[in-house]
Amino acid sequence: MVGSANLNVMMKTARKAGRGLLKDFREVENLQVSVKGAGDFVSKADLTAEKMIKEELQRARPSYGWLAEEGGAEDGEDPTRRWIVDPLDGTTNFLHGMPHWSVSIALEHKGQVVAGVVYDPTKDELFFAEKGAGAFMNETRLRVSGRTRMLECVFATGLPFAGRSDLPQTFHELGRVLPGSAGVRRLGCASLDLAWVAAGRFDGFWERRLNAWDLAAGMLIVKEAGGMVEGLDKGDDVLEDGSIICANEPMFGALAKLVRG
Repeated sequence: MVGSANLNVMMKTARKAGRGLLKDFREVENLQVSVKGAGDFVSKADLTAEKMIKEELQRARPSYGWLAEEGGAEDGEDPTRRWIVDPLDGTTNFLHGMPHWSVSIALEHKGQVVAGVVYDPTKDELFFAEKGAGAFMNETRLRVSGRTRMLECVFATGLPFAGRSDLPQTFHELGRVLPGSAGVRRLGCASLDLAWVAAGRFDGFWERRLNAWDLAAGMLIVKEAGGMVEGLDKGDDVLEDGSIICANEPMFGALAKLVRG
């Protein structure tokens, strides 16, 4: 699949960042790690990856703005475009030696995400999409699952950690979804959860209290693979409010009714 010049820059940058992170992952016990907050760690590898991604993207498109997990927001000369980057989504997995984490890069234009890349270096799976051009994983076109029965569906979500106040609400949601489904998974990397919905590995995903860099690339990939994406509360802006629910079209209504109920 031949993408735009912007998409090609994004894919090349994600792969380069992934190669560097993979080297650090193989020596994870030697990383210099500081505590940023309970359950939310930042590593030397994370910061190094963000610096490299920023340099690569700004070299290619110096006028674009910037929003990233560690570096925050910066306005660009072009106020209509900005990069939205998570250099290492799934940091806790990374630091515990669990091979489920990703590099996520999205491009926003006039408030709409128009291109997204989620790269899983441990499996060498590059998920990507451009608005109106479909979604892909490496050379394979992606489509969300075709399942139409809740009992056959596996969903993904996030679980609150470190005493977060939304734990009772999450238990309530799980109590509604688990009895009627084939299961719920919590893998600890929202961008890959979304990419896996696009690939049909999960049938749907929901989570609250996420950030724009967790969601931007993955939500576009789901949409371009034929999935439905909304805020958890109807009318919410996914990137602004940080809550999302998505699924294939046949199962979206049933999942949304359970989660929102």
